Amino acid sequence: MAIKEALLAEYDHEMGTTRKLLERIPEDKLAWKPHDRSMSLGDLSTHLSHLPNWAGPILNDSSYDLSDTPPNPATGTSRAAILDRFDAAVKQARGWMDKGDAEYAARWSLLRGGQEMFSMPRVAAFRSFILNHMIHHRGQLSVYLRLTNVPVPAIYGPSADEG
Repeated sequence: MAIKEALLAEYDHEMGTTRKLLERIPEDKLAWKPHDRSMSLGDLSTHLSHLPNWAGPILNDSSYDLSDTPPNPATGTSRAAILDRFDAAVKQARGWMDKGDAEYAARWSLLRGGQEMFSMPRVAAFRSFILNHMIHHRGQLSVYLRLTNVPVPAIYGPSADEG
């Protein structure tokens, strides 16, 4: 099996699972935070909706300099707006994934102010910056949902709310 086919299966599964959580964000609690130092529910959901956009610099460029990172996007003002952003980013990233094994194996580097922080194969950077990063924040979102009394969907197995 080519890297692309394996990665697409994983990507589609994780994006579908993330969308199930985003579909449940309570619009009346977008400003809610579990702690003063935490992201708001709306900021966290917006961040999740933009993570697939990292596929562009990872899959189309040989490096990315964090000093070029634009400001954080404005917080989504509704569940529909966040889902629209997410769906568009997922679709665009999936299109960028049409690469051969050699392209996935090519080195990709993360820089800060021109200094290399690390370098790894593109496929590893994709998994780290998009999939693992999303799974991490999705876990946070599931806790936010639980704390705001929103039923948590099954993710990798049953939740307390869904079998």
